[in-house]
Amino acid sequence: MTGVRRRRSTVRFGVALAVLTAVLFAVPASSAQASPAAINGSGSSYVALAMQQWVADGQTAGLKINYLPTGSPQGLTAFGQNLIDFAGTEAEFSALQAGADPSRGYQYVPDVAGAVAVMYNVEDTAGRKVDYIHLSRRTVARIFTGDICSWADPAIKAENKSPALPDGLVLPDKQINVVYRGGQSGTTALFYDFVAHVAPDIFGPWAAKNQLPTNVRIIQLDSSPGFACKTQAFQGSDQIAQYIGSASGAWSIGYDEFGFAKTYKVPAAWVQNQSGTYQQPYSPNISAALESATLRPDLSQELSGVYASANPLAYPISAYSYMVTQCAVSADRPTCKGPYSNPGVTETLAKWMRYIACEGQTNMASIGYSPLPPNLSQEVANSIGRLQGTAPEKLTAANCPNPRFTGNLGEAAPKDPLITAKPAAASGGGGGTANGSTSGTTPAAIAAGESALGADLGLKKSAGGGSGNWRDTAPVLYDRTGQSSSNTGPFLVLLAIFLLPPLIAGRRRARRS
Repeated sequence: MTGVRRRRSTVRFGVALAVLTAVLFAVPASSAQASPAAINGSGSSYVALAMQQWVADGQTAGLKINYLPTGSPQGLTAFGQNLIDFAGTEAEFSALQAGADPSRGYQYVPDVAGAVAVMYNVEDTAGRKVDYIHLSRRTVARIFTGDICSWADPAIKAENKSPALPDGLVLPDKQINVVYRGGQSGTTALFYDFVAHVAPDIFGPWAAKNQLPTNVRIIQLDSSPGFACKTQAFQGSDQIAQYIGSASGAWSIGYDEFGFAKTYKVPAAWVQNQSGTYQQPYSPNISAALESATLRPDLSQELSGVYASANPLAYPISAYSYMVTQCAVSADRPTCKGPYSNPGVTETLAKWMRYIACEGQTNMASIGYSPLPPNLSQEVANSIGRLQGTAPEKLTAANCPNPRFTGNLGEAAPKDPLITAKPAAASGGGGGTANGSTSGTTPAAIAAGESALGADLGLKKSAGGGSGNWRDTAPVLYDRTGQSSSNTGPFLVLLAIFLLPPLIAGRRRARRS
């Protein structure tokens, strides 16, 4: 009898998993025609952490999906050569050296919002690690074009003043080591597009001197390794983050996707936006910036408005990532030239893209991204329609648990330590810097206190709570099954009520036997 009960519990559990899979990867019934086939993709490392989760969830649901983060240009090239089924990218085909559209046809499909972090590894003159550096957009541009070469530069010092640091942050006269992506990179394209827009008077002569293009985005820097005073190249986003965060990476600064800064616990700079406010790339700040993004008719992005966003909450180096897939001939997409020859590939992509548009967005804030806004989730659904040659599904809060449908962006960024810091009382000894300053450069002094200015800028603790210490704050993890806007929530609760008691009882009986 015990064995029978155990088998019944197992059957019920299997039914629950099957139902959950059907909920997570549901697509319109009219599209379910072919058996899903294995699909392979490559490209963007900017979206790699999101892809890692999406691929794992897809595989758990029985879909055969592989993705290799080779870099956006390499992914586009492989797609154009029919070597892969889909690509991940932040660059467009026009940025490639050939610059030609692939003969197989394509569409850009937004998949997540993200940001490029400016990561660094420095100490002050007293040998203490610094993890609160503030940089203006122009100073960022000057560092990454070799116009600023020393950590003691007056611009860096001036931009790090506060009540606790009235004379500015004092750093040693150490040469800045600029860490960049070797090879072709969509992250490089995004970052230097930002530089070109915020400091055109610096970018133009710099690009000409280093024989770099100015009519398209720069996707590779290896041809001119002397583009800054000291440089070092790494091939992958994870390698950049690991190096900068290590002892070997002392005095380095680099650009990398924010999720890798979180993963490897590397400090990310507070970057000043057009309003004069300094922000870090947390989900609400990415979303605020991308309100100023302009999407072209093919859904590729024009980001000059993002770089110059006057929203005080905006993090200015933010961008969307997209997938590239084939699509049936479509009146609204001239680049669509026909569906996949294997209907099973279409079926897998349709199921997986539907998941990415909705349930796949729920965990994005916790890993360094920001979920798609509702209009772009709908664009994913429209892309599925073009993929299949059918009318697109209408996504709503009732059928799509993307948290943005209910305005949920996750926990806000930590409070700005230079805004919230109070003046530190001068002490009779110790705590001084190499230039004799005793203005309170200790981490405790920087982190202490709150100010009316910080409150006025909306830098308040989120309603959901959070750490009082800004160094400990991290984006909140969305509840992936508890979205009140989703019609799956009550259903899953009922499943739990129905299934958990028999499962628990069965396990207890199994242990006793």
